Amino acid sequence: MTADVLPHRYHDHVFDEGNPLAERNTRWAVLLTAIMMVAEITSGWLFNSMALLADGWHMSSHALALGLSVAAYAAARRFAQHPGFAFGTWKIEVLGGYTSAIFLVGIAGLMFYQSIERLIAPTPIQYNQAILVAILGLGVNLICAWLLKDGHHHHSHGEDHQDHGHHHHDLNLRAAYLHVLTDALTSLLAIIALFGGKLWGANWLDPVMGIAGAALVSIWAIGLIRETGKVLLDAEMNKPIANIVKQRIDTTLPEVPITDLHLWRVGKQHYACILSVSAEDKLTPDHIKACLSDIGELAHITIEVNRDAKSLKGEWKERFNTLTLYSL
Repeated sequence: MTADVLPHRYHDHVFDEGNPLAERNTRWAVLLTAIMMVAEITSGWLFNSMALLADGWHMSSHALALGLSVAAYAAARRFAQHPGFAFGTWKIEVLGGYTSAIFLVGIAGLMFYQSIERLIAPTPIQYNQAILVAILGLGVNLICAWLLKDGHHHHSHGEDHQDHGHHHHDLNLRAAYLHVLTDALTSLLAIIALFGGKLWGANWLDPVMGIAGAALVSIWAIGLIRETGKVLLDAEMNKPIANIVKQRIDTTLPEVPITDLHLWRVGKQHYACILSVSAEDKLTPDHIKACLSDIGELAHITIEVNRDAKSLKGEWKERFNTLTLYSL
């Protein structure tokens, strides 16, 4: 058994490292969030609003998580050309998104605990002042959400291999976006709770809204953990791109069985691929490369063609006949 191996990289600078626009906007979001965090925590203590105070503390965690997102962008940019990163530094950003999602789970737990505590032991609230600060907080959150609006890329390369329903996200940016969206949600719930308490005396709305917010934040966080975790663990063989590669080989070279296939993502829109096939004829890695060359998502391909004994016997016989002919 022998193998012809052809590693192939389509572009010199194909991998995604950093996102300058997202990094700059995230820096602005960190600054605005930190300012509003101080305002809400101070106002929450002064006006005795659990919803407002909780929102302020949540903002402190979000400011830390947003700062982590900025650090991930900076690290990806700094080490973009480092020889130790064989497939680029994009996964630093994914790791930042994963860590931010863990922060979101912690924030949801804190929201739930504080809300239950205040539901059991309610305290009077200065509604007018608290409502004013909550509205201001919502405005800041909406500005941050606009800065970090999710940059999902709908990416297709023709009818043959369209990535149906699959979007290539900047997962670090998505994590930052979810943090500010969580802040906006908690601010909105705080405003509803404060108006309900002021107009109808429903003081219980304040902690109940906190519990509802904690549930939604948990759902978002778990979804982000799953998505980033799959990328970090290279658990993406179920992606449409795997079927595209299989179908292309089956259609173009139906007599050539695939014996091994590995795919993993190395950028927002790029995958590395190791493909092994078994062949009896003179099939070369170049033939396989030609079949896959127009699939833009494949940034790095390693092809292995395994030949059995029967094929090798015929190959050596042909070489022997050629040598005999030349000797004549």
